[in-house]
Amino acid sequence: MKKNLISILLTVIFATTTIACKQQTQKQLQDSTQTKKNEITVNELQHLIQTDSNLVILDVRTPEELNGPLGHINGVINIPVQELDKRTGELKNYKKDKIYVICRSGHRSAIATKILTQKGFNAINVLGGMINYSRIKK
Repeated sequence: MKKNLISILLTVIFATTTIACKQQTQKQLQDSTQTKKNEITVNELQHLIQTDSNLVILDVRTPEELNGPLGHINGVINIPVQELDKRTGELKNYKKDKIYVICRSGHRSAIATKILTQKGFNAINVLGGMINYSRIKK
């Protein structure tokens, strides 16, 4: 009787643990997929620049940084991340477009992507920013 009770108890614990692990794994995959939808590599951006003349790129660095050693991508819209929340109205014509967001390293563009997404824009963060972009341009 005790062996049967222990066997049942172990089966219940195993089943519960398995279900919990499966649910956690599914959530991680879902979160990962969601993140990847909102991110792009500089190589992917470079390909898009070459194939899509209507590409919308938002550079969230300061104007001084645009003229700095990392340079900038021609035709970008420049709104520093510190001003973005107050200046999203300037992007209203791009509400239906994908907006590729870039900065120096990818940190500020991730913040800007979140701001834009919360305001209903389809924003995509460029991973690695201009640091990585300038490496592939050489």
